Amino acid sequence: MLKGNGRSYRRAKRLRREMTLPEVLLWQQLRGRDGEKWRKQHPAGPYVLDFYCDAARLCVEVDGEIHARGTAPAADARRDAWLAVQGVATMRVRAAEVLNNLAGVAVWIGAVVAERRRDSRDG
Repeated sequence: MLKGNGRSYRRAKRLRREMTLPEVLLWQQLRGRDGEKWRKQHPAGPYVLDFYCDAARLCVEVDGEIHARGTAPAADARRDAWLAVQGVATMRVRAAEVLNNLAGVAVWIGAVVAERRRDSRDG
């Protein structure tokens, strides 16, 4: 299991209480889905992952508009690269897509989880 540091644990605890509407809606879909265990606001190194499935080594990030502005894209790229070194793939889902097509997003995530689980068994 990917672990965080003291600072990321404290931040994760706060973020669990302050989840956005798209995060809450997606959490309701992921929780207990197809027997996969998901963690919300999971501390990982210096970061906090919106959603994490250890069995598939998959992080799902719900990105609002802020992620396209300023230094956010570079910060997201650094974070994704750090996670990749840890063997964790990152899926980025736009918050608007979660709000407008929740069922489709859930199906997409399920397909990626199944593929990653299959690849880990085959490899």
